[in-house]
Amino acid sequence: MNYASIPALNTAAVLKRSGLRADKSFGQNFLQDASALEKIADAAEISGDDCVLEIGPGLGSLTRYLAVSAKEVTTVELDADLLPPLRAVLTPYQNVRVVHGDILKLSISELINQPNYIVAANIPYNITSAILRHLLEGDIKPRRIVLTVQKEVAERICAKPGDLSLLALSVQVYGKPEIVATIPAGSFHPAPKVDSAILRIDIYDEPLIPSEFLNSFFKYIKAGFAQKRKMLRNSLASGLHIPPPQAEALLTSAKIDPMRRAETLSIEEWKGLCEK
Repeated sequence: MNYASIPALNTAAVLKRSGLRADKSFGQNFLQDASALEKIADAAEISGDDCVLEIGPGLGSLTRYLAVSAKEVTTVELDADLLPPLRAVLTPYQNVRVVHGDILKLSISELINQPNYIVAANIPYNITSAILRHLLEGDIKPRRIVLTVQKEVAERICAKPGDLSLLALSVQVYGKPEIVATIPAGSFHPAPKVDSAILRIDIYDEPLIPSEFLNSFFKYIKAGFAQKRKMLRNSLASGLHIPPPQAEALLTSAKIDPMRRAETLSIEEWKGLCEK
């Protein structure tokens, strides 16, 4: 995609002209590096038939890159003070709809009426886990999610068995994550204290755990990671409120060593546990 027609956006100047500044309470770090914005849009692989959901557009830096490819972009902004300059920046893009609201309190199906939509966003990092859960467990699923997140968080999400976490399993059961690129802190205004990464998640047609076992899966992994330094025998017993011998028998029946720790189990092994 040729983005040459998109003008540079001086975030600091627009904020100053509007009498605004980045609000820490909203987790605002505005991405302004053109190369990084292009990489996010390219990673989303947007076609002319696609509806795109963006979360936290800020001043519309990324929105413009999404709009030149998409059929429609719905962008959700919580900060009411940003709406006037945001709408001004997006005036040339007739296929963008700006919604004022909290993405975590809005139904996805009320925002997007097309299945297999795409999410692309530079999100507030303090609600990364909540946003992922809202999207992945929503009433309609995206086919692809592309987000800028803290580099360390992206690495955790993409971890392999042996170093898995509750967050990694909660994402990987729904889709395949990968780190597309890293973004240095200086690409943002104001610069955060950590580097970031572009995380792409390609969503499976069906979760790796059959729907009838998903509740059990989340119950087990939450119990397993509640005290992750403990052996599974003890962490499951504590988290599920069952006697340790019962937890051991459950693990043994699924051919899992009760002495292992939660981060070493693959999704396939958690699936076997759920089916017992």
